[in-house]
Amino acid sequence: MNAFPVTADPQVRLSVPAGEDPGVPELSIVIPALNEELTIVEFVAWCREGLRRAGVAGEILIVDSSTDRTAQLALAGGARVLHTPKRGLGRAYIDALPYVRGKWILMGDADCTYDFRQLERFVLAFRQGFEYVMGSRWRGSIEAGSMPALHRYFGTPITTWILNRLYASRFSDIHCGMRGITRDALVRMDLQSQSWEYASETILKSVRMELRTTEVPVTFLKDRDGRLSHHKREGWLSPFKAAWINLRAMFIYGSDSFLLKPGAALFVLGLLLALPVSGGDVRVGAITLSLNWQFLGVAILAIGAQTFLMGCVAQVLFDYTGRYTRRWQRIFPYTRTVLIAFALIACGVCLAVPLIVAYVASGLALSSADAVQNHLAVNGLAAAVLGAQLFLFALLLHGAIIATRRVPLDPS
Repeated sequence: MNAFPVTADPQVRLSVPAGEDPGVPELSIVIPALNEELTIVEFVAWCREGLRRAGVAGEILIVDSSTDRTAQLALAGGARVLHTPKRGLGRAYIDALPYVRGKWILMGDADCTYDFRQLERFVLAFRQGFEYVMGSRWRGSIEAGSMPALHRYFGTPITTWILNRLYASRFSDIHCGMRGITRDALVRMDLQSQSWEYASETILKSVRMELRTTEVPVTFLKDRDGRLSHHKREGWLSPFKAAWINLRAMFIYGSDSFLLKPGAALFVLGLLLALPVSGGDVRVGAITLSLNWQFLGVAILAIGAQTFLMGCVAQVLFDYTGRYTRRWQRIFPYTRTVLIAFALIACGVCLAVPLIVAYVASGLALSSADAVQNHLAVNGLAAAVLGAQLFLFALLLHGAIIATRRVPLDPS
């Protein structure tokens, strides 16, 4: 009997093998499958041998959307089969989660390219308290002919390097298909990806959630004779599409990496250009910092401020620990931030008023006679722009805090 209620989706149904052990498993091997009748019998046998070697009570759950005999063969081999429509790898894990009975989940492929007879390494890591266990082909072994040279020497190393730079992580193989996660962590992760990018989403969220993470070596084998990989079935563009989808996930979930530090640097640069000429032109060696330089500084300052503030919001959106949310809520409490924003706008208006008065008095014509007045008016423009940005940021930041509901909203 299934221990979890059947999903409301009528297109998803569970088949349970006859004579299944009614005990509750520790480990659930959850595997999406699409037309894998060539390998599914041996794969299920590998899983059963791996469970025996590891000394762990486990179940095998095949999430199947095949048109061949994959489901029947898996069921006959002792695996549970969740029948779902074909709608992507990520969606397969979303569909499967209500039916997972184990406290640990092992993910992978049903094509016998990953040796599930060696799953005891994952079980050992789980028993040591790790919540996310990533397989690494680079720390294990890669059979000759199992991986195209483009993937082995360019695609995987480059995208792994990018992810490690963006997230300050230390993964060696982010595209390894064999990985483990606790059921509790996967539930909290709230997986959204429907396709290939689920792999990047789980890695990125494992970092954002500060899960206890490790890597274990895995054995990667070449495809069996007569089997076409999913990439080959989809055409020559498929690997490039998958790479772009994964890069897109990295950039979106790591958007604060492109915003916070670059924004702060631009803001400081803008200040250095705008403030020194507040009292008039300044000569620095052969260069005269004039009103034009000050306008450039104000533009850079405004772009930097906006970029930095967007980075704060991005951190709140992808903050699964609540740490960054509490930090920005403390630094930018709503009432104080709004008051500062209006004060900046008022200051900007006051600095611009003398120039407006002079403009009207001179018959609606600007004069360069009073350089200080002109430069101060530009500072006023900068203050007004920053005030408007800060006010809108306060609304967006505290709206994001409410929407994510990860920490209580500070009434201040």
